[in-house]
Amino acid sequence: MKKVMFGLAAITAVGLSTTAQAAKVDICVFDLLGKSGESYQMAQEWALAAKSWGAEINLIPRQDEAVADNDFKASKCDGVFMTAMRARQYNKFAGSIDALGGAPSNAIAQKAISFALDQRNANKMVTTLSGKKYEVAGIAPLGSAFIFVRDKSINSIEKAAGKKFAVLGYDQAQKIMVQRVGAQAVISDVSNFVAKFNNGQVDMVGAPAYAYKPLEIYKGLGSNGAMFNFPVLQVTADFVIRPEQFPAGFGQKSRDWFVKNLPKSFSMINRLEAGIPAKYRMNLTADDKIKYQKMLRDGRIDLTKQGIYDSGMMSVLKKARCSVDKANFECSMAGE
Repeated sequence: MKKVMFGLAAITAVGLSTTAQAAKVDICVFDLLGKSGESYQMAQEWALAAKSWGAEINLIPRQDEAVADNDFKASKCDGVFMTAMRARQYNKFAGSIDALGGAPSNAIAQKAISFALDQRNANKMVTTLSGKKYEVAGIAPLGSAFIFVRDKSINSIEKAAGKKFAVLGYDQAQKIMVQRVGAQAVISDVSNFVAKFNNGQVDMVGAPAYAYKPLEIYKGLGSNGAMFNFPVLQVTADFVIRPEQFPAGFGQKSRDWFVKNLPKSFSMINRLEAGIPAKYRMNLTADDKIKYQKMLRDGRIDLTKQGIYDSGMMSVLKKARCSVDKANFECSMAGE
């Protein structure tokens, strides 16, 4: 009997050892500031929690987002944290939360992210591309993106005509909308788009308050710049994994963790937004706000028809917007 018990114990130990080895995973984390950045620090908190879900996480910081994505594609990482605009290639549903004008406030964004990560949408978090399976195991908010201008005389979208606007080259939506308002799209990357604004290569740039101090946007604003106090989109980061490299059920446990931490994330974002000096804020008239909301709505509908945004997520975002602002003109309109 003792021999049988020892045999069972040995088999169990081998099984546990194999499971533990299989659960050791490398995660590439994009953060412009590397290990000192907010995204990397959030990933560290997540990695600690992941131990209780049966995974031993090794975080690999990447200050170049393209490198993080390429490492993931080359299987150098089992998962990757990166902006949703770049992660949209893996999952259009989750990647469309960043749709232009889709989540015009942090309250709306929190509702939309919570719904997307809910267990009822678990099947939408998994995609198969070229025979490979991917899963979105988390969505983290980075805050509303605002338009910054080097010259405050550019105080309306109409005056953007002919001006140079830095756009992320891999996001077709940005290029199309900038061209639609008559501005000149200057193809950039997340690692240099603000630098181009600061050194005068472009007249305008869109960025969240999250980037204001780390990327020194105030240098580009100088004494004559301004920020449109009107959010044009919600910037998020997606956590994409190869589910077969993780314990069963890991994806949903991870998504639940992100939902639980949303209040903390948005609290930080609200502080960062409040930290932008009032002297730079350029408020729009009520009429201009409605005009721009309509322009962004038309753009979203067009971009969804082109297949850039996910129609299901557009419906989710509209419901979130109208649950917060029931009097909004679009709530009685069809189309999204």
